[in-house]
This record gives sequence, structure tokens and C-alpha cells, in this order.
Amino acid sequence: MSYAVLFPGQGSQHADMLPWLEAEARVEVSVAAPLQAMAQHLGADWRARLGDPEELSRNRFAQVLITGVSLAAWGAVSAHLAEGPAIVAGYSVGELAAVACAGAFDPAVAVALAAQRAQAMDAAAGSVPGGLLSVSGLHQDSIARQLAGWPLEVAIRIGPDHLILAGSVALLQQAEALLAAAGVHCKPLPIRIASHSSALRAAAEAFAHTLAGITWQPLRCAVAANATGSALRRVEQMRPALSQQIDHTVQWSACLETLAERQVDRVIEIGPGRALSAMWSRQFPAIPVRALEDFRSPQSAAAWLIA
Repeated sequence: MSYAVLFPGQGSQHADMLPWLEAEARVEVSVAAPLQAMAQHLGADWRARLGDPEELSRNRFAQVLITGVSLAAWGAVSAHLAEGPAIVAGYSVGELAAVACAGAFDPAVAVALAAQRAQAMDAAAGSVPGGLLSVSGLHQDSIARQLAGWPLEVAIRIGPDHLILAGSVALLQQAEALLAAAGVHCKPLPIRIASHSSALRAAAEAFAHTLAGITWQPLRCAVAANATGSALRRVEQMRPALSQQIDHTVQWSACLETLAERQVDRVIEIGPGRALSAMWSRQFPAIPVRALEDFRSPQSAAAWLIA
């Protein structure tokens, strides 16, 4: 049975996510280690703070949280699997968890990198309010015509009729009003900076320097890279791709195509939320996909993968 793993990005976190995680940490080191690393950055009361929308959307809190929780969840599921994935992909900051899952560095390093990534992004964003706007229901060419001349950038390509736009808060609000009047479904995302746009060039450069200073191990499986959508196996390819995605468009639709080309039998989304599994279902309905949150335990998720 060949399978692929998807790791979610910022915005998938919620107050009731993966309630069994701490119990698994008491019996599995592979679960405890990422949570301990995460608690060093966020505090041991991180779950109690999930009910605060302001805290939940804070960049540094969210990126560290998603990385730590996703890798702890993977530790819980992988403890019941004899074989690793054929290929992995992570959405935005989820790419850190994907690269750690592929064996390039351990979960604690990934969590520390998430904190440094968020710090670099916050510093680059400065005092200019930025954000992201999900736009769907109209072909991307039509969206481009509607917004011709607007200083907005495509942050993420999810599908031919689904884009995430990045820009200033004021411009995104104006774009939302214009597109909504044309029948387009728009949804502001709970992210406070213009991720994956040229506004974060300084952050990409700073994070590239950070990545050059850590020890990397050979990848055990391919990673579908956000920056290009292609499958990467060599550290010298993955390292620049991991920083480049910060100020370039995330080619998520291409990432999913790359996973499908590996002819995997099943796909699982590891971490909080179900957004990535829904995206997969729309693009590749013939290949079964489940989100970890569909299961009551990591054991049942692992059993589904190998059934």
C-alpha cells in the first residue's frame, strides 16, 4: 500500500483539535517530543489558549502550533505503520512538518524553525497591515481581468477557480467588495501578513540564512515543494525551496498533481482541520483521502492507511 501525507498550514488550528494528543504523548516519545518542543516556545498552557481568536491568529503562535501539533500527530500515527510515505507535501508553513517527516531534521528542529520563520515574516511585514483573501468560484483568468492593475499578488494557487490573494488589508477589502459583486466567493483568512508575496522578500532571505546554519539529513522520501510543485529528493534542492516559498506563490495545485503522479493508493491529512483533504477530493476524487480528524484515534487512522 503506497500512501502520501499532507500537512496543513496556518488557519487550520481550532479549539477542539485532536483532543487525544496529550494522552498519546504519555505513551509515545515520538508524540511527546514535538509537544515538548512546542511548549518551550508557546508555554505549557497552549491548549487553554486555543479559545482566544486573537491568540490563535497571531503569526508566531499559529506557525509554531501547527508545526508542533502536526508532527506530534504524525508521531502517533507512524508508530503504528511499518512503512513510511511515498511522498509528502505541506501547505505553507506545513512544509516544515513535511520536510521533517521526510527525515531532513527532527521535529524539535522543525518547531524551532517555525518560530524563526514567523519572526522573520513579522519583521519583514513591519507596520504595514497585510493579509490573505481566499477567492473562489471564478476562473483565475477572469479574476486577473477583474483586478488588472491592482497591486495584489497570488499567494497560493489551489485550483483553476480558487486562489489566495495577498496584499494590504485595505486593498484586499476593496477587492473583496468588487469580486463579491461579481458573484465570487471571498473569505478573508485569519492571517495578519501578506504571506507568499514579494512583501516578504527580506523574510525569505533571512530564513534562507537560518536554514543554511542547521544540519540536514538525506530525505527518506520525496517532498512536493510549494515553490515549484515538483518532487524534490535532494537537500541541495529542498533547502532553497523551503525559503523561496515565503515570498513566492505556493503552487499547491501542482503539488497535488505531483502526489497523484506517484500513483499513491491513499492520501491522509495529518494535523488539525480537513481543508487539504477537501482540496484533494475535488482534484482527484478517484483516490481515497481522509483527514486525521475523521478518526477517533491514531491507531484507527493507521489501520485505514494500510487496509
